[in-house]
Amino acid sequence: MTMTHPGLPDFWGLIIISLMLLGVIWVVFSPLPAQFNLSTFSLARLPLLGRGFRKLSASRWLLFSLKLIVVGFFLLIIIAGLFGTPIAERNIATVLTWNLWWSGLVFSIFFLGSAWCAVCPWDTLAQWLVKRKLWKRHHQITSLNLRVPRWLQNVWPALALFIILTWLELGVGITSNPYATAAVSLLMVVLATISLALFQRKAFCRYFCPVGRTVGYYSQLAPVELRPINHDVCLNCKTLDCYHGTDEVEPCPTWLVMGRLQQNSYCTSCGNCSQSCPHENIAWRLRSPSVEALHSARPHWDESWFMIGLLALTGFHGLTMMPFWEIWMSDLARVIGDSGRLLWSFSLGLTASVAVIASTYAILVAITKNVLGTDLPFKRMFSNFAFVSLPLAFSYHMAHNLNHLIREAGNIGSVFLNPLGIDTLPLSMMEKHQRQIDMWLSQDVIFSIQAGLMIFGFWIALQVVRYRGFKLVPAGTSFASLRLFPILMFAILVTGFHLWLLMQPMIMRM
Repeated sequence: MTMTHPGLPDFWGLIIISLMLLGVIWVVFSPLPAQFNLSTFSLARLPLLGRGFRKLSASRWLLFSLKLIVVGFFLLIIIAGLFGTPIAERNIATVLTWNLWWSGLVFSIFFLGSAWCAVCPWDTLAQWLVKRKLWKRHHQITSLNLRVPRWLQNVWPALALFIILTWLELGVGITSNPYATAAVSLLMVVLATISLALFQRKAFCRYFCPVGRTVGYYSQLAPVELRPINHDVCLNCKTLDCYHGTDEVEPCPTWLVMGRLQQNSYCTSCGNCSQSCPHENIAWRLRSPSVEALHSARPHWDESWFMIGLLALTGFHGLTMMPFWEIWMSDLARVIGDSGRLLWSFSLGLTASVAVIASTYAILVAITKNVLGTDLPFKRMFSNFAFVSLPLAFSYHMAHNLNHLIREAGNIGSVFLNPLGIDTLPLSMMEKHQRQIDMWLSQDVIFSIQAGLMIFGFWIALQVVRYRGFKLVPAGTSFASLRLFPILMFAILVTGFHLWLLMQPMIMRM
């Protein structure tokens, strides 16, 4: 018997649809915005606490301590995965990786931006293996220090790896295999180490890491950012220690100059800039969670495809956990003559899901371009509006992961007490039912948070259409907002699909 999570009730679905309708009416009939108002607040300017936030931003020991803790958990995952029980729900390798880390990572981005990248064990272990230094700058050349080939200076490799990991996770089923989970985790360390041994700085983090790029693009919607306290100080800086580093601090791993930074996409929150700045001019600050998607972020062709791919793969994750997915795959397998683990059928389903989202978006962008009558090339239009996909993917990703995080983590205490799952049996149906009863958030609270997330994502998407669209509409155009309706339709269709997924019963991961 398969256990499922209950879907979002019709009551909440009607509320979301009603608010979506009101939002669409407002966008269509309201005038386009004339400008964007940017408002931020540096935590370093807080009375009494400001100095403390500034010191924390530059604290090498705090960051190093967090890295040690995360690496410790990572090594526990490897040991448990390789030598522990094959029962997924009893092994800390699968429970910690898929139920806690991957489910909770998306929520951490909303509150902490790209902070995960600062303590990532893949990069930490790669640094220790290649540079053989725990924290200080290593001046001896231990890498080939090659420039990344121009054809690799993009995020296409990260998108390809993301698709491969999705195939392994959902098609091969590594989420229910502790040994495979550990093996893939080790593989990521190997890839990070090889990249660091070959190329300058952290090419893996900037170009190749699918998790890092997901964190980077989602962090465009985070209400926090690491930025200069006083921009005039950066304008007058001659040494650019944030970029070049110092005798003790490494340079920026992803080639960023803090005084010119406008988006979180490639900032790994590593602290090198705040530790090396001689003026102590870098600290965390608060901002609107939509500022980058609406205004600051600059569109690029490869990045826009990653964002569209992220949206498609996020929805695909939800689709594969519907009770009817296996029926669809079985029917498709009979048609194409697939057998065994149905990997060909799954691969076709994955390809079709990505293709449908990408082609729908491309068609609606082309229609929008035609309606606007703009001379802007299609690729620029495609990249410009791709930011619509970010809040749609991010909000659904959090709403979907909330089920895994709250409903499937009830036995985490017992797993920590016996991380290798020695002498354990699979969860009984009674234990699975008990997890649904003993949740640390009530079911009504979960539903309300999911509904709020869907409304939040759709609202930000509407704002992206308005602010990125007003620059393309000729001044004095009648019914200017109405001309953006085709791309607005993309946000409506995707949100409707995500809402439908949330309202279905969802199969438990383990």
